[in-house]
Formats: sequence, structure tokens, C-alpha cells
Amino acid sequence: MKSIKPGVLQPVLAESSAARPDLIWRIKSMIRCTLAVAEMDFRKLRHDPMELLTRAIQPALWLLIFGQVFARTRAIPSGNLPYLDFMSPGILAQSVLFIAIFFGISVIWERDLGLVHKLLATPAPRATLVAGKGLAAGVRALSQALVIYVLAALLGVGINWNLAAMAGVAGTVILGAALFSTFSLIVACIVKTRERFMGIGQVITMPLFFASNAIYPIDMMPNWLKVVAHYNPLTYQVDAIRALMIQGGVSMYGLITDWLVMLVILFALVAIGARLYGRLAT
Repeated sequence: MKSIKPGVLQPVLAESSAARPDLIWRIKSMIRCTLAVAEMDFRKLRHDPMELLTRAIQPALWLLIFGQVFARTRAIPSGNLPYLDFMSPGILAQSVLFIAIFFGISVIWERDLGLVHKLLATPAPRATLVAGKGLAAGVRALSQALVIYVLAALLGVGINWNLAAMAGVAGTVILGAALFSTFSLIVACIVKTRERFMGIGQVITMPLFFASNAIYPIDMMPNWLKVVAHYNPLTYQVDAIRALMIQGGVSMYGLITDWLVMLVILFALVAIGARLYGRLAT
């Protein structure tokens, strides 16, 4: 992995260092710092675009094999929706989860390369360093949405092509990826090594996925798992995507509730991540 110099932050940070009490100016400055950090991650993606293609293999297999088989067997009740229609938003959310939950390993790489120490030496608020990483993960996840939309259309899924609905799906994908990548960053700040991180990441992903409404309705779950699913943020991401992406899809909780839950969790994780980010330098 090539070292990325944080020089792109210098114009923003130079302006940020000026002592101005204006609240609006400070908010704009934090937004610029967040975008600058995200842009640094986009540069890394430009050096390795094959990552986007390899990440698309797993959701393709789920839709083409698992989805087709269970749609034929009719083993899982999906209400008024054909099973493949019901499942496609869940596979999109799954692919977003799998991209985001391992995003923290790149932070460990940056720590080993010394980039984290350079970023911590700048006057940029640590919350913007964390939020910038989350935004970068969210934009990366949009490539998965494109893959799922293409595959779902080829398989005859009843996609809602309304532009407002598609924009809502894109926003939900970015929000969910930012949430799970920030959680991933927190884990990276705690464990600090790639080996430990990979083990924890593998332990976390599948329980999050199966304890959600991604591939079967919550009504099918035993009571204890229903409780877990209601506290699982992936459930709310799937719920919002299903309501927006699929013709005839509905939100069990309501779109406002879905987005509000995800936003509250994201803000809480960014605050925790900002406090822990400095531990990477020790």
C-alpha cells in the first residue's frame, strides 16, 4: 500500500487554525476537513480499482445462487413480494456491511505507515478524521448498489426506478456504510493489530447479518432473536432500502424512524471514535 501524504489537508487546516468565533464558519471548516480526509481515501481507491470488482463477487453469488434456489423452493414467506424482490435489498445491505466492517484494517495500515501520526499532528478536529473515513466508506459502497441494481434488473426484480427513491437508496447506503465503518474504526483503535482485527471482524459480520431482516422476515424469528434484530442497525438499513428500492416495498418502522436511528447511532460512534482515534498513535 502506498503512503498517502496528508498535504491535501494543509489549505483547509491553515484556514481552520485562524481564531474565528463564528459558529457557522467552524461548521463549514469541519465539513471541509471531513471532505479532505475522504478525498485522501478516494486517492487510494484510484490506485486499486480492482477492489470494487472483487467486492462484487459475493453479492452476485448470493443473488444468483441462494436467491434463485430459495425463490424456487418458497421456503421463506415474503409477504406480498416475490422472494427475490424481498431478498435483493438485504443483499445490498449485506454487501455494504461487508465492505464497511473491514474498513478499519486500512486505518491499521495507515498507523503502520505513520500517516495516522501525521494526521494527529494537524489541528483538524479528530471527529472530522473519523467522519471523513466514514464518508469515504459510504461513497465506496455506492459501487455495490450499482452492481446489485444491475443484477436485480437482469433477474427480473421489480425495482422502483423513481429518481427520488433511488436517491433515497443511495443516501441510505452511504449512511449505513458510514455507520459500520466507524464502528470498524473503533474496533481498530482498540485492537491495533491486523490479525486481531480480522478475527473480530469475521465474528461480528455474520451475526449482524443473520440477526436482521435481510433474508427473512423478523416475524419468522424466535422471540429472543426478534429482540436482537430490533436493536441491530442493519435491520433499519434493510428496512429503508426495501421500502425505496422495490416496487410495493414498505417500511416496517417508517423511513423517518429508519434514518433517525441510523443517524443517532452514527453520531454516537463518531464521538466515541474521535475519543479513541489518538490511541492508534500509542
